[in-house]
Amino acid sequence: MEDTHSGPLAGVRIVELGGVGPTPFACMLLADLGAEVLRIERPPGYDGGAPIEPRFELMNRGRRGVPLDLKTPAAVAAVLRMAERADALVEGFRPGVAEKLGLGPDECLAANPALVYGRMTGWGQEGPLAAAAGHDVNYVSLTGVVHSIGEAGGPPVIPLNLAGDFGGGALYLAFGVVSALLESRSSGQGQVVDAAMVDGSASLMTAFYGFRAAGYWTDERGTNRLDSGAPWYQVYETEDGGWISLAANETRFWRNTLRMLGLAEDELPGQHDRQRWPEMKKRFAEVFRTKTRDEWCALAEGQDVCLAPVLSMAEAPHHPHLRARGTFVEVDGVVQPAPAPRFSRTPGAVRRPPAAPGEHAEEALADWGFSAAEAAALRAGFGNPESRLREPSIGFPVQSH
Repeated sequence: MEDTHSGPLAGVRIVELGGVGPTPFACMLLADLGAEVLRIERPPGYDGGAPIEPRFELMNRGRRGVPLDLKTPAAVAAVLRMAERADALVEGFRPGVAEKLGLGPDECLAANPALVYGRMTGWGQEGPLAAAAGHDVNYVSLTGVVHSIGEAGGPPVIPLNLAGDFGGGALYLAFGVVSALLESRSSGQGQVVDAAMVDGSASLMTAFYGFRAAGYWTDERGTNRLDSGAPWYQVYETEDGGWISLAANETRFWRNTLRMLGLAEDELPGQHDRQRWPEMKKRFAEVFRTKTRDEWCALAEGQDVCLAPVLSMAEAPHHPHLRARGTFVEVDGVVQPAPAPRFSRTPGAVRRPPAAPGEHAEEALADWGFSAAEAAALRAGFGNPESRLREPSIGFPVQSH
């Protein structure tokens, strides 16, 4: 399964200071695209992840891990040695924690001036909330994301962890690290990448802030063009209790949709008559309930109406289009999304399933320049209370979870 020469990031070496949420997802993306990522696993009891078997921790796929207690001097020294050989190091602690460990940017860049040092937080490295606890939904609440999602008259809707941890966090971290790596190849100098979920989720809202400034978007959710306000950008229940999504934004799609629904355009309000959108949504809902989800999908084929079934996670991997594209793969018996995006010459790949803690520690340490005796000493000190620094607890939980 493992192919160490595939992917546009082949040859890039990254040290990941293990965490939960956006940091492992960012490192999964980098590993999927060919980077050699070494995950420094934390002592038992620190992680706040789900209580599931390691093989289901899909965000840990594609990389090996080494268990190290970063409160021990030997572990800190080992990570600094790895930083000397790495192109990038990624951490997701609260601001100041890496510095207290002796693994902040100053120490790591002193060990390797060309190192890209990626930092992932929720609130950012500075500001009044920098030291506050938080989770994904808190960060995206601050930037207008949560307030903007939901139906008219209803409460805000939590958009899973997509807009904070993964979209506004991990994707911006991975993008920032790759951008800094590209720059370092010409300058020979490293730098710090400060990725914060408040910044990333605000960036994802750029178009909507523009719409609002132009007077085209209101703060009243569920009344706008793309937030379920319009009858032609909505999900509708079908006769069998399924759902379809409709996105007939453009005039030609709107007219095609009316024809598919058997509705006469000259007997209906105009597409952009906002005052009558509620009336039109009610009419559309009545019509969509007259056929099953599959019947509507079959009727829409070739009609240019921008319609698709709303599939569950159980259904999605079996859809003919996703199967044809290989959007999902099965690794070690676990169905999961395939690496994305795609590359014509250097495709990414899932090189290995998620590893059990410490499963590949010896071979990984050897590949990173540690002798068998040094590896054994590091493993022996893992979780040993007597080897830990005599300092007040500084806390390991990342801000996102």
